[in-house]
Amino acid sequence: MQLQQLAYFVAVAEIRHFTHAAEALRVAQPSLSKQIRALEAELGASLFSRARGNITLTPAGEALLPLAKRILADVDTARLEVQELAGLRRGRVRLGATPSLCAGLLADVLRRFHDTYPGIQLLVEEGGSRDLVRELTRGSLDLALVILPLSGDAPLETTAILRENLVVASPAPVPGEPGTPAPGGMPLPRRSYLRIEDLRDRPLVMFRSGYDLREATIGACRQAGFEPRFAVEGGEMDAVLRFVEVGLGIAVVPSMVLAGRPGLRGTPLAMGARQGGAGGAGPLGEAPVASAGGRHARRGEPAPGLLRTIAMAHRKDVTPTHAARAFQSVLESFIREASDAGTLPPGVEALVPLT
Repeated sequence: MQLQQLAYFVAVAEIRHFTHAAEALRVAQPSLSKQIRALEAELGASLFSRARGNITLTPAGEALLPLAKRILADVDTARLEVQELAGLRRGRVRLGATPSLCAGLLADVLRRFHDTYPGIQLLVEEGGSRDLVRELTRGSLDLALVILPLSGDAPLETTAILRENLVVASPAPVPGEPGTPAPGGMPLPRRSYLRIEDLRDRPLVMFRSGYDLREATIGACRQAGFEPRFAVEGGEMDAVLRFVEVGLGIAVVPSMVLAGRPGLRGTPLAMGARQGGAGGAGPLGEAPVASAGGRHARRGEPAPGLLRTIAMAHRKDVTPTHAARAFQSVLESFIREASDAGTLPPGVEALVPLT
């Protein structure tokens, strides 16, 4: 049974004349009659009673007519929905993002996208990069903002969009008070930067499993020759920052998340003194060869601040939907404009291609 045959049947049933129905459909009358006979043969019943030039429906035709109309209406609805989706009047974007982005610039990007495409439904899942990679690979997300490099052989296509500094978050001094108690009773060194070694024996507030920063921080400490000491662990981003604010410990966080938090200060995290040579990959996964501004460290200086790269990712084996591609375009345009205007959060650098 073909849709064309059902359309021909409905036209004849409504007009009650083969020739006039063919004219309305703009097909040859013999072709229309042939398709009707083929439909009757497939169903094993006559659909029309042809007597003295009058066309009436048989009981089989009466039974088929409402069903045929419903099928054709459903097809038209499906076609319209696809056309509207292609025109970005309807659709859905399932987006995964790290907490630092959800607490940072992502809200402004979502607002711009919603204003531009109000018919597109936005579903946002917040989580650590490792969790988001897993959900994206399973097909639970259309797009995800993840941290590079990806672990393992994730079948994902990535586009780098941002680079941000990692800092050590600690309680900010309270104006008018002589000093802020140091977490664990151990004041941080009075320098403009901290080294991984400065975290030795200091209480850390640690994220739950699934956050890339958890594994990276632990790995960096072990590479520096010590095991990190946790004051509290298992929190999400907001909880970790609040725990630091009240003095439970310090935490390694992206610089972006400290915006709008006067109770915290961020101290850039460096690699330690440069001993000469190009240097290998840093303990937090980035190659410490230059700062965000591009300056190389001289011998005896701290290596430039540790950075991490944020990328937009989607599955390699699935072409992103029109709505997903539109979201990525809005995101890249927003980052590009913010970079040009100098309004990106401190410590954040745009990597999106210039157009």
